[in-house]
Amino acid sequence: MNKSDKIYVAGHRGMVGSAILRKLHAEGYTNTVTRTSRELDLTDQQAVHRFFNEERPHYVFLAAAKVGGIHANNVFRAQFLYENLMIQNNVIHHAHTTGVKKLLFLGSSCIYPKLAPQPLKEESLLTGLLEQTNEPYAIAKIAGIKMAESYRRQYGCDFISAMPTNLYGPNDNYDLSNSHVLPALIRKFHTAKMTDAPAVEVWGTGSPMREFLHVDDLADACYFLMQNYDGELFVNIGTGEDLTIKALAELIQEIVGFRGKLQWDTSKPDGTPRKLMDVSRLHAMGWKHRIGLEEGIRRVYHEFQQLELAKV
Repeated sequence: MNKSDKIYVAGHRGMVGSAILRKLHAEGYTNTVTRTSRELDLTDQQAVHRFFNEERPHYVFLAAAKVGGIHANNVFRAQFLYENLMIQNNVIHHAHTTGVKKLLFLGSSCIYPKLAPQPLKEESLLTGLLEQTNEPYAIAKIAGIKMAESYRRQYGCDFISAMPTNLYGPNDNYDLSNSHVLPALIRKFHTAKMTDAPAVEVWGTGSPMREFLHVDDLADACYFLMQNYDGELFVNIGTGEDLTIKALAELIQEIVGFRGKLQWDTSKPDGTPRKLMDVSRLHAMGWKHRIGLEEGIRRVYHEFQQLELAKV
């Protein structure tokens, strides 16, 4: 990418898209194109067609998606499948028809089979059954990977895909009804601390193991891949390190400063037992994450506190 190239970041107001935009601007790329969902409905084929024909971006980061935690994925199954399929179908297809030089499609670690061998290697895709709670979202993301791969094979498009692990960072969603586990725990512990609650309820048993990557590290990896990778096989992006949900909860409890107890609601689903990414391919290319989990959570909690103060 040249500094003067026009770059479209789809989903620029979300956690991932905003991090990619910050990274591009920090690297001196000023010719960026963005649209809010009100300005451009990516599920609308004609609207996306008009946008690509008018703007003609050279590069595309496809970070737009309908996302949520276990609860949202399980309840809004039809919406997660339909909206994600439509977004990626429209963007990938019209990137092809208007001659985009390169596109990066972002998926999710939930694409892997529920009981795939750990750590998760890229080659494990489609080798077993998916986790039921987020199957529609996973199927949509798998379709996006295969679409990028197929447009590469049939049309010679330089379309690549990357699969991030669980993410956290600025512009995360802290709504308890549809957020992911890390921001949900930050909100729960902060609220409990401010109200002097005796305990905090945490979903599941605490035994599942999860890996977490700061979104600024993800943006750095996406920028690295757009500059250095042009392979067909998608690339895992993560830290290669994980911990139990129990250990995560205790770490966040310590950082927030909540002195009460943890209560585990074992009637709630645990989800996949373990999701650790094999990031050996990305490491071999020369990229590795920089932000440790404790440092990252401390940053995020500070940002969360600033947001809470701004509401007062």
